[in-house]
Amino acid sequence: MEQSLSGEQARQPHEQESAAGGILAGNHLEALVAEWYEIRGYFVRRNVQVGRRAKGGYECELDIVAFHPEQKSLVHIEPSLDSDSWPKREERYRKKYEAGRTHIPTLFPGIPIPSQIDQIALFVYGGGDARKQVAGGRVMFIREFMAEVRAGICHRRVNSAAIPEAYPLLRTLQFAAQYWGGEPVAG
Repeated sequence: MEQSLSGEQARQPHEQESAAGGILAGNHLEALVAEWYEIRGYFVRRNVQVGRRAKGGYECELDIVAFHPEQKSLVHIEPSLDSDSWPKREERYRKKYEAGRTHIPTLFPGIPIPSQIDQIALFVYGGGDARKQVAGGRVMFIREFMAEVRAGICHRRVNSAAIPEAYPLLRTLQFAAQYWGGEPVAG
């Protein structure tokens, strides 16, 4: 007899249950980045555990891996809200990026993917020293990422080109971009 998994057992490690009983992404920044790549035509894998260890567990988790088949673009993004020192970030991202270079080629079986991986560390904090790289990957700060998102959605009017409901964070930003419009808030 086949045994089915309960909701708790079937839930992915990065998911958590909300107070209302729905499943939430463990990290809103990761969810936003994934939506941004998905809406632009990328196949996205999130929170991928790689490097299974013989005695259990995994070597590493890759936050977001995105592949665009037409553009032949392969991207590994590690969003972070940390405020760690740059030496600590170097150590952590070196491990993540090495795991990515080793395991990403196996994540899209049967699909020829490029050998070059654009590895990006997306930081919210620590942008004061204008770093461009960490552990050999590109550094992007939240201001730059949000400007890219805004430029990509601000021309889309909610009434004629609404972002699909499958992308709730981007759709919320679309509403904000259209309706905040720089007008002062009464109150």
